[in-house]
Amino acid sequence: MIRDQDGTTAVEFALIVPLALLLVLGVAEVAVVAKTEIQLIHAAREGARAAAVSPDTARATAAVRRAMGNAGRRARVSVSRPSAVGEPATVEVGLRHVVAAPLFGGLSVDLHASATMRTER
Repeated sequence: MIRDQDGTTAVEFALIVPLALLLVLGVAEVAVVAKTEIQLIHAAREGARAAAVSPDTARATAAVRRAMGNAGRRARVSVSRPSAVGEPATVEVGLRHVVAAPLFGGLSVDLHASATMRTER
């Protein structure tokens, strides 16, 4: 009976390992996308704070790009700031995240974040 099962462990291992690696790679990529989304939210808040205290929208855009680090160059930033004090200033940030793993065929995810703060000056 034992002779009938020779090599089955190797075959089972060869079938399971690629699936397990694909699962681990997928979980890691989801973690990277979540980290990028959190970074995007933080950058939008930084930009909204800069827009709330300064009428210069370029300062808000620069604050977003600074908070994003290297990805800030690829980010799409939109700043809406009214001239009246007490009105809301809104910063919207968008970024296309391309999945790094070639197994997923160049899949990309569009990430968006926005933040609104009341203007102070």
